[in-house]
Amino acid sequence: MSPAADGAIPARRALALGIVQGPAELLPVSSSAHIVLIPWLAGWDWELLDPEVRKSFEVALHAGAAAALLIGQREAIVEELRSFDGRRALILGLSFLPAAAVGYTLERPIEQRLGGPKATAIGLLAGAAAMLLADMRPQRRGGGEATGADGLALGIAQAAALAPGVSRNGITLAAARWRLFSRDQANLLSRTIALPIIVGATALKGVRLRRRGAAPGLQRSMAIGAVASFASTLASQRLIRLVERDRALWPYAAYRAGLAAVVLAKLSRGRGA
Repeated sequence: MSPAADGAIPARRALALGIVQGPAELLPVSSSAHIVLIPWLAGWDWELLDPEVRKSFEVALHAGAAAALLIGQREAIVEELRSFDGRRALILGLSFLPAAAVGYTLERPIEQRLGGPKATAIGLLAGAAAMLLADMRPQRRGGGEATGADGLALGIAQAAALAPGVSRNGITLAAARWRLFSRDQANLLSRTIALPIIVGATALKGVRLRRRGAAPGLQRSMAIGAVASFASTLASQRLIRLVERDRALWPYAAYRAGLAAVVLAKLSRGRGA
């Protein structure tokens, strides 16, 4: 099925990607990788869509997920705000600034050069390796022990997550574990610093989208994707608890490596055909 002239994405495809966005956003498996690879593996004519159309649709998916996280995690957010102090402000600021600066200046070049299946598969493998190596470290640090240096390390990790496939959740978990935080505390830190950058990135992309405008067909596709993403993210909140239960990171790393292997195998067969 060829893309519509107004950039409309078939409803079932928009719905499918929106449904995938929720759990992929909450687990350290890279939602961006899934949005790139599912259409490619399924043989959709995704590459025929204008890159700005694809980006606009991804904005809608992230907006739906961000709204669901604000609602689903409202109690945790309120609790964090009640205990907010200068130390937490420093950690949050240092975790936000590197990713914000890199994202604002380099996001488009990164997407243009690293947005294909091969680069995404490499990102999946790199993130998986980082998670495995970091999770071998001792669990010596707990709640209330994070410092500005930890915030900066998490911020650099979030900036690295702009490369498709790396995964913001996965790489910040790896950074926190590398800094010797326990698994449950690493998960808490990853979630705490995530929402500001998710909301900020979505807002920035939304402003750019508003300036460009969107045809009615694309607007319908975005609405379907956003609603599906919102619903799937809200319904998947229990996955956060699954990751938090002091679980090792190797199952997620194994999944990422398996997905990357499928992609690289398909690329290899294509070259040999």
